[in-house]
Amino acid sequence: MPKSVLVVYGTTNGSTAQIAEAIADVLRKDGLTVEAQPARSAANVASYDAVVVGGGLYAGRWQKDARRFIRHHRRPLTERPLWLFSSGPLDASASERDIPPVPGVKKAMAALDAKEHITFGGCLEEGAKGWIARMILSKGKGGDFRDFTAIEAWAARIGAELTS
Repeated sequence: MPKSVLVVYGTTNGSTAQIAEAIADVLRKDGLTVEAQPARSAANVASYDAVVVGGGLYAGRWQKDARRFIRHHRRPLTERPLWLFSSGPLDASASERDIPPVPGVKKAMAALDAKEHITFGGCLEEGAKGWIARMILSKGKGGDFRDFTAIEAWAARIGAELTS
């Protein structure tokens, strides 16, 4: 039974980090030892029994730190259970239907033999970094579309699989 889980996230404005922390909290409640770390500083995958990696979606691509983490840790990620998540749609679509992974994430799923990928709604609020984010907000398209009930349910499924 895997006992330690690394939850890694690539985020620019923090909303993907909050999703990762929610996932980590659920896994801890399932009795697992869990660390949530930003992809930029996560180092030693080999010391964990399972890994969850998430990235915010920006212009149809995973956030750059998440992409770099996957590339840099390719080998150890293939040697343990791996789940992937994306956050990003700034509407209710992620709560209404399954959204397939963007092409780069789909390719990573196949290369790393990931168990599953899920897309959660995103969050973009005033004060967000980046000119694209500011442009989106100026057009009134921001908001918080994360569904923490769905996020926690997904994490509980991972926890059940890891503790069975």
